[in-house]
Amino acid sequence: MLAQLTAALSLPKAMKATHLLVLLPKGKTLPKDLPYSDLLAAVLRRRGIKTDEFDTAPVAANAADGGLIVWAMLDFGKTIFAVQTQVRKAVQLLLDEQPGGIAIIVQGDEAQRRQAAEAAVYAAWVNGAPLPLHKKKADQRKPLQKIALYGFADRKLFGELKAQAEGNLLCRTLTVLPPNELTPGMYRKRVKQLAKQNGWQLKEFDLKALRKMGAGAFVAVAQGSHDEDAAIVHLRYRHAGAKQTVALVGKGICFDTGGHNLKPARYMHGMHQDMNGSAVALGILLAATQRKLPVNIDCWLAIAQNHIGPKAYKQNDIVKALNGTTIEIMHTDAEGRMVLADTLTLASRAKPDLLIDFATLTGSMAVALGARYSGILGNRADLLQQAITAGQQSGERLCAFPMDDDYEPALDSKVADIKQCTLDGEADHILAARFLKRFLENDVPWLHVDLSGSRCEGGLGSVASDVTGFGVGWALRMLQGK
Repeated sequence: MLAQLTAALSLPKAMKATHLLVLLPKGKTLPKDLPYSDLLAAVLRRRGIKTDEFDTAPVAANAADGGLIVWAMLDFGKTIFAVQTQVRKAVQLLLDEQPGGIAIIVQGDEAQRRQAAEAAVYAAWVNGAPLPLHKKKADQRKPLQKIALYGFADRKLFGELKAQAEGNLLCRTLTVLPPNELTPGMYRKRVKQLAKQNGWQLKEFDLKALRKMGAGAFVAVAQGSHDEDAAIVHLRYRHAGAKQTVALVGKGICFDTGGHNLKPARYMHGMHQDMNGSAVALGILLAATQRKLPVNIDCWLAIAQNHIGPKAYKQNDIVKALNGTTIEIMHTDAEGRMVLADTLTLASRAKPDLLIDFATLTGSMAVALGARYSGILGNRADLLQQAITAGQQSGERLCAFPMDDDYEPALDSKVADIKQCTLDGEADHILAARFLKRFLENDVPWLHVDLSGSRCEGGLGSVASDVTGFGVGWALRMLQGK
């Protein structure tokens, strides 16, 4: 549960808070009405910091009444990501003490107070609700229960932010669950509960149905699991005032051993988070539902595991995908593009106005960008530009990569219609997108998000945990802009 918020334009006459955050715009002097300004000035003098120089890091001090005060000077000329990061670090100084509530004061002109309030409340919500841990009860972190905001009181803004925070929290909660608590069967049960709670229509294509349909790319990966609990799950959200339909597709590999091309321990550790793309799609769907966005959404989740075993698919296998394309298997650890291939065909057959897929797909994207950006590719130049802009506005930054036709010959096969990948790994993030494009029908507008930013040690932007929920905020910005 997220903390309850109260908001007011002005401070009460007797301001008392055990945990207080003060956000002010960058300037050479401190505002005359700044709370605890004498204490801040003394701290800055003691540290030899000029007033306009503490915009690089927040400053904290204990007040005479025992309360913890944190000040952060925000440079609104910097990027939204930079402001979010600064605010998150300030909020975290308070949350580290596990308070029941915090008070936030924002100063500056109306636009500055709005941006500061948005960043601070969102950071408090997404970081104040702890992720599930398997520790003794005494070691569990206490959730934040109350937020009091002074200086800005736009109720509509906070309703939208809370929905986004709920979506991000759902994404991160699912992603951190251990693999023995989120098998494909367990995942499907959770999705059914979410569908019932939120009024989503649900349809499952289990392995029996997928075999009958001829979805050989998905089945090739899923057949290695002893429990035949894999499925493509379709969720629908409908709004009476919608003018467009968006399809969201998510890779949901609950654990990825690499298959017969087994990963070494170093790279297999953490592969329970290979379902993050599906969790992003679910988080977007939840937030859009709570915000009652006037958009129809079809959410497609490719839920499976990549195991080894007598029935697991192998190098040199040739399988036929749902759209009739034959695929030469080159590497069993390139399973994500296989399950997405048939899922993209299903999603595109409905002719959505926009199709976006999310996946922790390639190591080469992580090599190219690290963990602070995610990569994006697509089949419309205007969509790519819109996606980059939405990344700047949301603080979830994207970098576009080329997908020109002259990359295609690398996937030519002598024995099938297409190779699954190459063995040299060069430009694999681009080749993976070229591969996926072959399974789209009806030339639908399409974006492919390779989630290299799904996990960033020490947090990213507004989010303090290593698992970031990257993509939820970006997609909501995209849907707003459509």
